Amino acid sequence: MSVAHACVDVYQGAVAALVPYFVAERAYSYAAASGVVLAASLLSSLVQPVFGALTDRWAMPWLLPVSALAAGTGVALSGVAGSYVSTLAVVALSGVGVAAYHPEAARAARAAAGGSHTAMGRFSLGGNVGFALAPPLVAAVVAAGGLHASPLLVLPAVVGAALCVAATRSAGSRGGGGGGTAAAGRDDWPSFLRLSGAVACRSVVFVGLSAFVSLYVRERTGGGEVAGTAALAVLYAGGAVGTMAGGRLAERYGRLTVVRRSYALTVLAVAGVVLVPGPAVYVCVALASAGLYVPFSLHITLGQDVLPRRVGTASGVTLGLAVSVGGLAAPALGALADATSLRTALLPLIALPLLGCLLLRGLREPAPAPLPAQPTAHEADA
Repeated sequence: MSVAHACVDVYQGAVAALVPYFVAERAYSYAAASGVVLAASLLSSLVQPVFGALTDRWAMPWLLPVSALAAGTGVALSGVAGSYVSTLAVVALSGVGVAAYHPEAARAARAAAGGSHTAMGRFSLGGNVGFALAPPLVAAVVAAGGLHASPLLVLPAVVGAALCVAATRSAGSRGGGGGGTAAAGRDDWPSFLRLSGAVACRSVVFVGLSAFVSLYVRERTGGGEVAGTAALAVLYAGGAVGTMAGGRLAERYGRLTVVRRSYALTVLAVAGVVLVPGPAVYVCVALASAGLYVPFSLHITLGQDVLPRRVGTASGVTLGLAVSVGGLAAPALGALADATSLRTALLPLIALPLLGCLLLRGLREPAPAPLPAQPTAHEADA
């Protein structure tokens, strides 16, 4: 499940990694380029809760390979699409595939993890590794062959789909109860809405940095494409370390304590990215990555425990919202950058983690929700 997660989340990172190539080869403005990020995020944000609600009623392991293939196909076609509108359409298809994958994957992973924060951290790590691999993968394919080589980017989706089939068959062969049944407990919607607001703040910061840190570092350091790609890789790779650290720290200090302190670190780190000159910006990018990713898997389990009767919905919002909803702000950031400068456009990102800290104040650690059931052999074969 973790390796399949990496194969799918390559396509979330690939959209941002393709932005500089769209700007260079198709002369997209910052606003137009950020519109591509929006296309990948908008439908994903809208349909993610729908897929979450569906997985609360029925286990749908068949959805995992189908959604992985949809995510890969959309990105693979983006470089050969004949127009801006068709580019937006195929990137939106990729976003829907990503949205369909995550609620069911998070439900199945929580069951396989046995409630362990560290094990869920490993599942989330798979997604972060996918993000980290996206910039060098896109660079290797597109820098060598141009955007017309993008169909090669479908290969991770094929691998991910095969791994999803293997994982669901393995779970089915071990038996277990049917998925999608309601768990005992009381849903705490006010706490969940506050948690979701904090996740949305984190999402805007992450997507804003993902979309523009490559171009910004190239501008600040005077480096070429390699300098920008390196900054994006640091942003994603630092997240791999942060995610694993998050699970271990939570088991020692508690989830909410770790989440709040991570948001506080992010405020300082993002300020450094925007304001610190020269190569030191890479250190700030790494710290921002850690601050953004340490709470990543903790958001998922907190949401599932706050809404114990709607684990799929909680997974869809916390795991999907963590990437998708930030894309809704990307066009505004792009338009501000076109009107002023990239630095000015990134300044608002400093305040958002602070708002997240305020939303998290007063929340109490929820009791662990009962584990979601594994799919039966019949459901896995379906």
